[in-house]
Amino acid sequence: MSDKVSVLVAGSWGTALASVLAANHREVYLWTRNPDQAAEINTSHTNHHYLPGINLPANIIATTDLESAVTGSSAVVIVAPSSGMRQVARSLKPFWKEDMLCVHATKGFESETMKRMSTVISEELGCPEGQVVVLSGPSHAEEVVRLCPTTVVVASNDDKRAAAAQELFINNDFRVYTNRDLVGVELAGALKNIIALGAGLSDGLGFGDNAKAALLTRGLAEISRVGVELGANPLTFAGLAGIGDLVVTATSQHSRNWRAGSLLGQGKPLAEVLDSMGMVVEGIRTTEAAYAISLKLGVQMPITDQIYHVLFKERSPRKAVEALMGRDRKTEMEAISQETWEQWHS
Repeated sequence: MSDKVSVLVAGSWGTALASVLAANHREVYLWTRNPDQAAEINTSHTNHHYLPGINLPANIIATTDLESAVTGSSAVVIVAPSSGMRQVARSLKPFWKEDMLCVHATKGFESETMKRMSTVISEELGCPEGQVVVLSGPSHAEEVVRLCPTTVVVASNDDKRAAAAQELFINNDFRVYTNRDLVGVELAGALKNIIALGAGLSDGLGFGDNAKAALLTRGLAEISRVGVELGANPLTFAGLAGIGDLVVTATSQHSRNWRAGSLLGQGKPLAEVLDSMGMVVEGIRTTEAAYAISLKLGVQMPITDQIYHVLFKERSPRKAVEALMGRDRKTEMEAISQETWEQWHS
């Protein structure tokens, strides 16, 4: 296996993963479309716009030439925004080799088609979806580059590819588990961004810990509900990609989704929030896609429904909370959980 690996694209998470890989491999090529950014990474070993104050390993080589970035690599890690994933995968296709390991670390859906990222990548590369590996879990880029202990999961339908991805990334600061549930890990990583927006809204409104705890718990319930409907293993949502990523994204000021929700809760209009962020807020696109998925499947996602109406239908955050608190009475346990519990205790 070649000791060269490639990362596409040089945002905060792509750069952080390149730093992890640089500890394990001799050459890490980081592809960007921005020549000024490439020059900064190669000369100053910084990526100030995305990770201010961080010095990057010297064996990260930035380039704007996609062919030179991936030729000869044993693995390609794609970290494009969900809205740009198809174009990046399409651009990769001419240089793609069947023996390359393909990993993606993007948490979102393609908004036009509601497809998961592994589906988009496999369509563009012309490979089975099972050949794509997803990396997900509780992992702020700002902490990863400071070598804070971090644990993630890699998932694939192919056990050998999952194990290869585990070997690619794992080191003393970055622990990696494997999982066979590609669908569940991708769904958990994408859908938790919606709940993180909601947690930010709650904090922006000045609500306390009780409200946030309820939001996270019931948010996980609706993520699990739609996940099971789409073929995921419900246990995945109790793991790193599920509750782990949900907690870190919904409770930390590092989280773009939490910050965007907090500003909305303080009364800022969406356009102003997006202008002030300066980075992609995946939860906004994901809310639109998840709302459409819930309608298509007939699956109840009440928190997602209310956040959708706040984002796109000018519903006030306070009215959204009132609507959630005023819903019909329900039993707490989901049907799938109740059936499983009864089987275990029969």
